[in-house]
Amino acid sequence: MSSMWGNKVKVSLFGESHGKGIGVVIDGLPAGIPLDLEKIQEHMRRRAPGRQAWSTKRDEKDIASVLSGLYQGKTTGTPLCAEIQNTDTRSLDYAELAEKPRPGHADLTGLARYNGANDPRGGGHFSARIMAPLTFAGAVCLQILEARGIEVRGHIFEIAGIQDTLCDGMSLPESVAEKEMPVLSDEQGVLMAAAIEAARMDMDSVGGIVECIAAGFPAGLGRPIFDNIESRIASILFGLPAVKGVEFGRGFAVALAKGSENNDHPQISEKGIRLTTNHGGGIEGGISNGMPIVVRCAFKPTSSIAKEQDTINLTTMQNDKLSLKGRHDPCVVPRAVPIVESAIAIALLDLMEEG
Repeated sequence: MSSMWGNKVKVSLFGESHGKGIGVVIDGLPAGIPLDLEKIQEHMRRRAPGRQAWSTKRDEKDIASVLSGLYQGKTTGTPLCAEIQNTDTRSLDYAELAEKPRPGHADLTGLARYNGANDPRGGGHFSARIMAPLTFAGAVCLQILEARGIEVRGHIFEIAGIQDTLCDGMSLPESVAEKEMPVLSDEQGVLMAAAIEAARMDMDSVGGIVECIAAGFPAGLGRPIFDNIESRIASILFGLPAVKGVEFGRGFAVALAKGSENNDHPQISEKGIRLTTNHGGGIEGGISNGMPIVVRCAFKPTSSIAKEQDTINLTTMQNDKLSLKGRHDPCVVPRAVPIVESAIAIALLDLMEEG
């Protein structure tokens, strides 16, 4: 099924944006792992609307209710299921879309794939609302990884062409997650926020890039060719709505470098074999090399904008115009940071459990 991911730790998402609720089933978790539900909820709050003044006004608290797989605060080893109620839907905002598909959305492709049987309200199962239960699953995996000495942290790398301060590619401070704009440079964060607000006032949107670093991941995991670490991580990241590009380490910049500049040279240190640089992003030959895994995701500008756009009318079969109503983020990137962390955490735990 398309809404399931994983080999050993399997994640299955269910629900629609304007249905009664959304949720996730996580199968394959190790038994006896203590989970801090408040810490999980705090991670989910970072994705929920309301942290930024310009984010969507849809008021969803995203309180996850665990239905199974947890007993006396520890995982049972059986499927862990969590549900999140939808409490603030406005389906009438989407009534016009049954005949006028939104540019940049899955309205037309969903219609073609499911012969019109799919739920179109708020994008249905295609909606970024489905990322709330994925974030829950990621928060669970993050706690398990943290207990094993692995930290997965992200920040805004770029919004509307405005870049954050470049990090050393080795780790990110925990304090970044606490910020309204999760950046290293607060000055750059102010400029990013201004660009988002300018787009909102112009009834438009902007995109950007999230960078994530997983430090402490052991060497020797992954497999070459089709089941390598890059392909596994990329496959779950491309499942996130609005992601249009994924790169590791120096990414596309390697095309501009010479081999002597790009190669990561091994050296013997007190901690064993280490590389002097991390241009490969912690992966060589599809297998982890013990260096931090560095990943960046490119997010397109939010497709839902109030500016009038060209579309078609499926009732009259004529060209038409559409100006979207409803509550939408002019930029998804700030709220996407914990989602990227979650997706990468799920992928890394799956790789570790698979061995």
